[in-house]
Amino acid sequence: MPQRRLVTGRSQEPRRRFAEELRQLRAGKGESLRQLGERLGWDWSLFGKMEKGETLGGPEVVQALDQYYGTPGLLLALWELAAGDHTQFRERYRRYMALEAEAVSLWHFAVSVLPGLLQTPGYAREVLAAGGIKGAELEQQVKARMGRQELLKGEDAPPFRTILAEAVLCTPLEDEGEWRAQLAYLLETAERENVTVQVLPQRAGVHGLVATDVWFLRLADGRPVAYAENAHWGELVEENTRVERLQRAYDVVRDKALSPAESRKYILRMLEEAPCDPLS
Repeated sequence: MPQRRLVTGRSQEPRRRFAEELRQLRAGKGESLRQLGERLGWDWSLFGKMEKGETLGGPEVVQALDQYYGTPGLLLALWELAAGDHTQFRERYRRYMALEAEAVSLWHFAVSVLPGLLQTPGYAREVLAAGGIKGAELEQQVKARMGRQELLKGEDAPPFRTILAEAVLCTPLEDEGEWRAQLAYLLETAERENVTVQVLPQRAGVHGLVATDVWFLRLADGRPVAYAENAHWGELVEENTRVERLQRAYDVVRDKALSPAESRKYILRMLEEAPCDPLS
């Protein structure tokens, strides 16, 4: 598998870092702003303003740039950071978001909400709205979240495993049709070669990740990092012994979880029967 491209921007300020990345990517192509505009069908002056940090553009143009430069999800991740610099994205997320774009593999455990990489637009919209995001900003964030799912597509897409606590699947959306669409999409995505979905039944009991969502990223240099969060805090963990401690807890959860095949049957049963039937 080819190595995922590293983030090259040096600035730690999200808007400036986004602009730097755009400039360096275009320079690597050896193209002028006019040439870029002609190739992608946008006014070249928009790209010039984005590279100067005068505007961020929208998720559609950023997604097109990600596709053109062969950086699936990287620019959208930086765009989200820059767009939310004074709203929902706080300092603790910034380095994690950049590292996610570099990761060569990802592991995840969810205790209450499906990961954004597996959400439908309807699910993402309801979750973001519950967090207080409204109007045009809500729709932009939904589009950006959908765009980031490009990270899991393509020949060089990283392996991704998620273990979902049963409570995640027993917390439906208000709209039953949207919830069924989400379950169907979850099953569809789990069919990809690089995606593994498992369900942790309630009968598994207490474990080391109770009430804690956690992500593990393995970077191109082989270094693992973790990001752990609950409803009140989030922390990027890079110190080896702490990452290993979280990994051991994750291994226990994985051993207690249903197999991918058993998990698929459970999700399919939920899709067909609608109500949650806890695994006893």
